[in-house]
Amino acid sequence: MDYILYVALGLSLLAILYAFYLYRQVIKEPVGSERVAEISGYIKEGAAAFLKQEYTVIVVFVIIAFPLIWWSLNMLTAFAFLLGAVFSATAGMVGMKSATDSNSRTATAAERSGMQKALTIAFKGGSVMGMSVVGFGLLGLIIVLLVTTGLLDIEAVEAVAIAAGYSLGASSIALFGRVGGGIFTKAADVGADLVGKVEAGIPEDDPRNPAVIADNVGDNVGDVAGMGSDLLESYVSSIIGASAIGALWYGIEGAIFVIIVAAVGILASIIGTLFVRGKEGSNPHNALKIGTYSSGLLFVLMAFGLTYYFEQQGIFVVATDKLPYAFGPFYSIIVGLGVGLLIAFISEYYTSAEYRYVKEIAKQSETGHATNIISGIATGMQSTAFPVILIAIGTVLAFNFGGLFGIGLAAVGMLGTAGMTVGVDAYGPIADNAGGIAQMANMDPKVRKITDELDSVGNTTAAIAKGFAIGSAALTALALFAAFIEAYNLSAPVAEQINGIDITKAPVIAGLMIGGMLSFLFSSLTIKSVGRAANKMIEEVRRQFKEMPGILEGTTKPDYAKCVSISTTAALKEMIFPAALAIASPLIIGFIFGAEALGGMLAGTLITGIMLAIFMANSGGAWDNAKKHIEQGHHGGKGSVAHKASVTGDTVGDPFKDTAGPAIDILIKLMTTMSLVFASLFGMGIL
Repeated sequence: MDYILYVALGLSLLAILYAFYLYRQVIKEPVGSERVAEISGYIKEGAAAFLKQEYTVIVVFVIIAFPLIWWSLNMLTAFAFLLGAVFSATAGMVGMKSATDSNSRTATAAERSGMQKALTIAFKGGSVMGMSVVGFGLLGLIIVLLVTTGLLDIEAVEAVAIAAGYSLGASSIALFGRVGGGIFTKAADVGADLVGKVEAGIPEDDPRNPAVIADNVGDNVGDVAGMGSDLLESYVSSIIGASAIGALWYGIEGAIFVIIVAAVGILASIIGTLFVRGKEGSNPHNALKIGTYSSGLLFVLMAFGLTYYFEQQGIFVVATDKLPYAFGPFYSIIVGLGVGLLIAFISEYYTSAEYRYVKEIAKQSETGHATNIISGIATGMQSTAFPVILIAIGTVLAFNFGGLFGIGLAAVGMLGTAGMTVGVDAYGPIADNAGGIAQMANMDPKVRKITDELDSVGNTTAAIAKGFAIGSAALTALALFAAFIEAYNLSAPVAEQINGIDITKAPVIAGLMIGGMLSFLFSSLTIKSVGRAANKMIEEVRRQFKEMPGILEGTTKPDYAKCVSISTTAALKEMIFPAALAIASPLIIGFIFGAEALGGMLAGTLITGIMLAIFMANSGGAWDNAKKHIEQGHHGGKGSVAHKASVTGDTVGDPFKDTAGPAIDILIKLMTTMSLVFASLFGMGIL
């Protein structure tokens, strides 16, 4: 069945070629006036400068980690790790390049042609990121498997274990990208909002605000490059988790099935993008929904055909302990996709201004800052209930249909149309940047109205994408967890093998408590990092307003570069410790307390991490859209008491939804992947 791997290879390359085609389509569009081009240039230069410095830090980490992995494990795992890091970084750079070239063209299209054209350009620009994520993510995995199983004739189980090194490389870059980019963007955003909008009373994205360029740069380095690395990591980890169990149960054919399922998801995503066609006067979210649902339907049909083919080939034998139902793998995939779509709907329900929770937060803003914060926190907490129940039900159903392999396939199904999901998510920051450019370039007010509507939809689609990432993190972590136990047992003496995690054992209880705490500690570190970086930004903006009074009068140009530099320096400094905590924790617990305690720690982090991630993503999205709802003229509109309170809520929600929240799902999968990769080194511990 090796030919199927080559089909998957062709589809991964098709995604990359399609991304290039979309990018060429975008850059053919007019940039706009000289002022628009100038502002876009500032954003592009700032984003490129930050990414260059961030990747310099990452290169140092890779240079240190590469020989350590080679020495402690083997050369092939080390090179797989390197390939994962390179491809993840490449996807981030490609996506950011597309986003910074699309923002000005989206604004110009809104001015010259209206909503439909602006939506088309923003979505194409975002789809470059989506196709790069799935294309590079799957391409690297296939390369590793072809080299190990084809050229070196390595057994399937060992080949997938080596491929886990690829996932580790992608996870490491994703963590640095999400945390570093998130700190950058939210430090700039908080500084720009609190001093500019609240203290100085100037509009959002006003060119007189010294932090305005840094804020727009942050949309790209955090919400595009960082998000792209994040979703690539989720995509790769889900495939590795399912492939590891598939290889244990069915040999190389089990891993190939997972790969080709992911590959047809790419094809479904490409076709789905063709259905995104907005109409003037219509809600742009409807066009994005049509594309998302179309790609999902196509993916389901192709997954059914693949399952049927593999059963006909005698690979999936029905009525065994491993596969109790005919089409069990297909049902598991459907469960994952269905849970993902339902979580997406729930995220939309709690974060969209069309529904009551965002409107309630806006209403509560009339009585001040405190009631806005109380309402937003309560909304975020409540929003965890249904997603967690769905994940629990989905886990049981997927297990009943396909065992542990079914749980892994459910995660793959949830991210099967990641090309489309990421494209819809990345479109949001492009629309946000377009609105900023329109404001700074003094374009026709209708442009800002169009981009604000696109941006509001983008906040909701971002919350939906985060829901997919969080849900898949739970299912992927369970699959990786099972693969970790199996990998450990393969190398451990019979007396030290793990048959299950016994919570009555003291080391396991200790691991559970430590793991449960880690999510909170990690969140605290990242949120405080945003706060410290924001303090520096606030001080700088206040200094410029005080020392250069001509800024507010419009006669003096602010020092944009200084604010970009502050965010860059702070982000690079602050991202180190949270990243080190995530990487070191499983190794320390595994070596000191042993593999069973490490299993407890992974379970504890999974439980608390999922809750925190959903809570922060949804509360942050709800606060943001409540502010935009008020700015549209509700509850007193801009400048009212409600508006000032909503700005505070949005500011609190920024590090929730764009820094700490999204980074937690990476924390969960990175720790589990670390445990899987280094499973053979853990014993009973030294305590």
